Amino acid sequence: MAEKSEHYGIIIIGAGPAGFTAAIYAARGGVRTCLFGGIAPGGQLLQTTEIENFPGFPEPVAGSDLMTAMLKQAKRLGTEVLTDDALAVDFSPPPFSVSASSGRKYTADAVIIATGARAKWLGLPSEQKYIGKGVSGCATCDGFFYRGKEVCVIGGGDSAVEDALFLTKFAAKVYLVHRRGQLRANFRLQDKLKKNDKVEIVYDSVLDEVLGEAKASGAKIRNIETGETRLLPTPGVFIAVGHTPATEIFRGKLNLDDSGYIAADDSTRTSVCGVFAAGDVMDRYYKQAVVAAGAGCKAALEALQHLEEIKSGE
Repeated sequence: MAEKSEHYGIIIIGAGPAGFTAAIYAARGGVRTCLFGGIAPGGQLLQTTEIENFPGFPEPVAGSDLMTAMLKQAKRLGTEVLTDDALAVDFSPPPFSVSASSGRKYTADAVIIATGARAKWLGLPSEQKYIGKGVSGCATCDGFFYRGKEVCVIGGGDSAVEDALFLTKFAAKVYLVHRRGQLRANFRLQDKLKKNDKVEIVYDSVLDEVLGEAKASGAKIRNIETGETRLLPTPGVFIAVGHTPATEIFRGKLNLDDSGYIAADDSTRTSVCGVFAAGDVMDRYYKQAVVAAGAGCKAALEALQHLEEIKSGE
């Protein structure tokens, strides 16, 4: 006999700032709420050593500490946090169902997706070694820490050029390292970049290795045309080769845009009535914890309203 599924008012998939904020608001709304958190709830912020721009913290806070506080708050208010991962979803006529890695199935009248987006990495062992210790996928998050220092940005598209321009506000010099002989960024961004005397564009080159001891202290780059190597004295190495939204299990279930992000309107509603999306999984631009948290709040309020409409028969 098939195991009976566990039913909730709202299921939240994802345990970053968007997911936990949604859980806090949903639970406070008096609805039975569960959140799929996986083995290590917290999302990408678990890799961030210091956060200085999240409101309410006069001193820098470690990403792990911030997410632990959100987790405790969500639990205190009544959210059931599961250590399961969501493996499959069924968004046919409700109740919606979510199949978990434990083999169990959960159902709900509303679902909030907050699975985030992962920064694309190059896959170098030294890159992985220094993530959070000089290697970053977010210039907006970490640029401030390199005031007066030299940094490099790896990439050649719009995101890379935008990151390089942003970093000139803090860094003494910015190297933009691109593997081709021409940038892929739009003309206006390239024009701004070339007019900024803090930026040196290094064409036809790739990152071979991040150098350092306890923290990164420089980058070894290689010209792919000549094979020559060069050492850049950059304690900050920013990887800007794009993001991958965590939407694999939602393909064919919801409308996604050309880059794989969930298509949602300003109220976080998706193409399926009763399914909402919040945070980096639907945000191609900002990639900020506070923006994700705000979207999580909106998604929860919309989900609560949806349940009220079901209850009243609207």
